[in-house]
Amino acid sequence: MSIRVLIVDDHELLREGLKSLLSREEDMEVVGEAAGGHEAIALARNLRPDVVVLDARLPDVDGVEVCRQLQEEMPEVAVLMLTTFNDRDLVLGAVRAGARGYVVKDVLGMDLKRSIRAVARGEVAMDPKVVGHLMQQMRSPSPEREEDRIPLNRQQLNIIRLVAQGYTNREIAERMFLSEKTVKGYLADALRRMGVKNRVEAAMVASKNGWI
Repeated sequence: MSIRVLIVDDHELLREGLKSLLSREEDMEVVGEAAGGHEAIALARNLRPDVVVLDARLPDVDGVEVCRQLQEEMPEVAVLMLTTFNDRDLVLGAVRAGARGYVVKDVLGMDLKRSIRAVARGEVAMDPKVVGHLMQQMRSPSPEREEDRIPLNRQQLNIIRLVAQGYTNREIAERMFLSEKTVKGYLADALRRMGVKNRVEAAMVASKNGWI
């Protein structure tokens, strides 16, 4: 089945370029385009795409707010944030709003397509430059407090460490000689223990607290 993609960007040339790029793929179908946040939400309601490629900076509604509304109404829709900005607060806002991916606009076409496929599968796709920058900014050594103690066992901590390095569940399973189902189980329990919603937020929390 084709991945149904909605493109949201206020620059027409970029939308056309993305549409041309993605339309060449046998497993992708661009089902709509929007130039603003209100239009994007309305189209998503009608079209129910699998993935929304969403510009973080829109003229009418902030992209992070659009992401939040989409996730509240349609949590099954994967949001991939696309922007020229490598901004810590923007990335944090996107992650907390429920975005499954965040890539910068200078990303190569192949990497963008790979990211779309990843978020459509329910995985997280974060540009390594963005993750590295964010973790560096968030890492702040401080005396250990009760709430900072690691709530994970060694196996879960190893999995979070590999998640932070960008490995998929399948790749983690191969490296740790586990089944993919076992990795998913460990990861789900780790997210619950950490009180976070997704892989990216887990990696950031673990990095901030110096666990990895």
